[in-house]
Amino acid sequence: QVQLVESGGGLVQAGGSLRLSCAASGRTFSDGAMGWFRQAPGKEREFVAAVKWSGGITHYADSVKGRFTISRDNAKNTVYLQINSLKPEDTAVYYCAGTTKTRVTSLEAEYRYWGQGTQVTVSS
Repeated sequence: QVQLVESGGGLVQAGGSLRLSCAASGRTFSDGAMGWFRQAPGKEREFVAAVKWSGGITHYADSVKGRFTISRDNAKNTVYLQINSLKPEDTAVYYCAGTTKTRVTSLEAEYRYWGQGTQVTVSS
């Protein structure tokens, strides 16, 4: 099994930055990829970004390009999401997820492993 644990969320003012972390443990899937999703109050969960473990290929939702950066540290089995210029509309629970697919994907259904989520709240 794979366990994913997110950290780094919190309350920040608009314009600030946060770095979310997702530590993976258990069975590894080095040919797969990791993704970040978010779910705002009253909304469906949406794709944010993904990165492939091997090679570091990334993919972003159009809505976050330029402000969000996903990265990974293979030695630490950890994926990061750097969020800059935070906006109140970024307020959401952020989830990391893992897929054994050998390509980055934005499709929620293709992610098999999920973390418990970390809350990000942006005040105006």
